[in-house]
Amino acid sequence: MSDFNRREILKGSAGIAAAASLGVGSAIFPSLANAQTLSYKPEPGAKLRVLRWSRFVQGDIDAYMANVKKFSDATGVEVRVDNEGWEDVRPKAAVAANTGAGPDIILSTNDDANLYPEKVLDCTELAEYLGQKYGGWYSAGEQFMRPDGKHWLGLPLGASGSLIVYRISQVKAAGFDAFPKNTDDFLKLFKALKANGTPGGMALGNATGDSTWTNWLIWAFGGKLADKNNQVVLNSPETLKALEYAKELYPTFIPGTLSWLDPNNNKAFLDGQLSVTNNGISIYYAAKNSPDPKLKEMAADINHAVFPVGPVGVPTESHLFFNQMIMKYTKYPNAAREFLRFMMERPQFDDWLVGCGGYVAQPLRAYEANPVWTSDPKNTPYRDSVKNLRPAGYEGKLGYASAGVAADFIIPNMVAEAASGSKTPQEAAERAQKRAERYYKV
Repeated sequence: MSDFNRREILKGSAGIAAAASLGVGSAIFPSLANAQTLSYKPEPGAKLRVLRWSRFVQGDIDAYMANVKKFSDATGVEVRVDNEGWEDVRPKAAVAANTGAGPDIILSTNDDANLYPEKVLDCTELAEYLGQKYGGWYSAGEQFMRPDGKHWLGLPLGASGSLIVYRISQVKAAGFDAFPKNTDDFLKLFKALKANGTPGGMALGNATGDSTWTNWLIWAFGGKLADKNNQVVLNSPETLKALEYAKELYPTFIPGTLSWLDPNNNKAFLDGQLSVTNNGISIYYAAKNSPDPKLKEMAADINHAVFPVGPVGVPTESHLFFNQMIMKYTKYPNAAREFLRFMMERPQFDDWLVGCGGYVAQPLRAYEANPVWTSDPKNTPYRDSVKNLRPAGYEGKLGYASAGVAADFIIPNMVAEAASGSKTPQEAAERAQKRAERYYKV
């Protein structure tokens, strides 16, 4: 994990001067005592365009757009929101960064901001204000968005937890009264489910969210992308053990997982083809809120669990992190900062978390108390997804290299190659090592 230390909150006239140097200009800065007030005066005639990932939970976009309307009503700033699939947001964000034209604000995934740090607007003063007001940012959010330990490249938005989604009755029929807590029993369960004709399956395609289980797999056996000196160490005995495990696990999967993107396992599970997969809470949300009696019956049979612990002996959770970036080319930096501030303040953010129904976990500690996490006990496992998140660049430093490896799906590809037998574990690890080194040598 990163050894970055938390930066001290801006204090006194030095804090005001530092914030002014960021180009905030008309902002009203937090007081020395408690930093409870902050606002930015939008530029005259300001209009904003926001690019964000498409919803997997309808309540997400409904609550988000309600907050957008509140912002426009309060400020007079017109906001256009474009929704794209996860696989489309990343390349569009990269094009916008490199051409200097496009959305003012981009909601993207993982450590994308590290691909073009010089192209995004510094959000340090705003991030420190929110952190001070709402109990602090979780460590993972700081690592993603403040890789140098000083400057925030944007704001964390949260994470969609990649947890186990399973059918209670089918797991019991396979001989397990509770979901397995270690990798040995996890494999036994998948074999038993396959034998019962109720197989599981997890994405092995270039799925931005659902392929994150491959990080868990490598880490569970002690493998890692890079060491603390930021040297690529994928091709290791620990990684090979994980890939051998993947070779045993893969034959138990439902056919087709090698090409699965993020929507595929949702559809297969809700169609009754799957008994176990990894996903955000969207499968349960869809079943629980469906007018179809069969899906409502399925919802009662769905539960969630964290991934089991492997030979390394500690949890190794990998989740899909969401970021918020203001592009430096925006004509309306104050309006953009004010938009992010407004959306992250308690009245709006609490409503959005409830609307998401547990699909997004908060990046700020104060929001752990949001009622969405206790209104339904099946939501609770998702609450700590950012808190327990291990960034995909583990255990090296986050930056351009780690972001590039994630964007290039190097670890999911390695696991898919070894699991399917298209390459031996050694060949898959060697290829992944060489691919990753290209990013780390830049």
